[in-house]
Amino acid sequence: MEGQMSRISAIASGEAIKREEVQNVITDYKKMFDESKGGSVETRNANYTALVNSFYNMATQFYEYGWGQSFHFAPQHNWETFSASIARLEMLMAHKLELKPGMTALDLGCGIGGPGRTMARFSQANIVGLNNNDYQLSRAKLISAEHGLGHLCSYFKADWMNMPVEANTYDAAFHFEALEHSPDRYLNFKEIFRVLKPGALFGGLDWVITDKYDENDPEHVRLKKSVELGNGVANLIKPDEVIDAMKRAGFEIVEHKDMGIVNHDYEKPWYSSLEGNYTTFSGFKHTPVGFMITHKMVWLMESLKIAPKGTYECHQLLVDVAFDLVKAGRLGIFTPSYFYLARKPKSSK
Repeated sequence: MEGQMSRISAIASGEAIKREEVQNVITDYKKMFDESKGGSVETRNANYTALVNSFYNMATQFYEYGWGQSFHFAPQHNWETFSASIARLEMLMAHKLELKPGMTALDLGCGIGGPGRTMARFSQANIVGLNNNDYQLSRAKLISAEHGLGHLCSYFKADWMNMPVEANTYDAAFHFEALEHSPDRYLNFKEIFRVLKPGALFGGLDWVITDKYDENDPEHVRLKKSVELGNGVANLIKPDEVIDAMKRAGFEIVEHKDMGIVNHDYEKPWYSSLEGNYTTFSGFKHTPVGFMITHKMVWLMESLKIAPKGTYECHQLLVDVAFDLVKAGRLGIFTPSYFYLARKPKSSK
């Protein structure tokens, strides 16, 4: 427990945000989602770099404590652990992309590098992580070196809307729940298309609202806004909009489907990991009791001035959205696991 809580106490050390700036960061972040204070989809998209960096500067330590090194969901089989489901999905992505030794794949919005490390081990391909967040990049580099994967995993800071990369560079590209932060999917896909070699595959797991979402239902609207606020997303869109933008950018669609639902492939939906269980420590952290205990510990640390002012408010934001993610998942109006696989035509330049 002591080792796990060190990730929370790291917030107080100024690793991601200077101690005296934490409260201002979360206050300014929330303003972007408050229409009464000038917040709007247009404002958030126009300032998406600041939006995403503010969110991940606040949330990364909490994510690493509560979730591990891979910041994404996964549907589960019965009797499959959470960590096993995460690794399985990452290895499936490597398989879908046909990664092999000697290939180089671009990991868009790589976080602290968890998925890329799994895929590098599995395929022995080179994984190049792109991120625009300094703190996450420092963690990715450190952990990869500690795991002896520095020869396969490398990282660079860049804006994925304008990558400092020559055309036709990468053998493949992928993202795990990252491009929902993009301010313009079409322009983003065009840039990804540009840096891929002809014939290269591009795979993603994306956050979308589904066709069950009703913009005239107040609870649907509230849940959508909560998911956006609690995850640094300017505006969630529907799968058809994502796929259409990809086609307009020049990609050939190989397949696309919601991998987060219960069907003949999986017995437990993506949000089961947020419902938690009382049999393991990692599962217990995601139960209502586990959330409450962690939340009380954060409050105590801030009260004792071990953690800076604003830490408790940040954790409250993440707790609130965790419950709303489950509600949205149960209603079927949202999924973080919309999978697509596309190809840059071999005839492309």
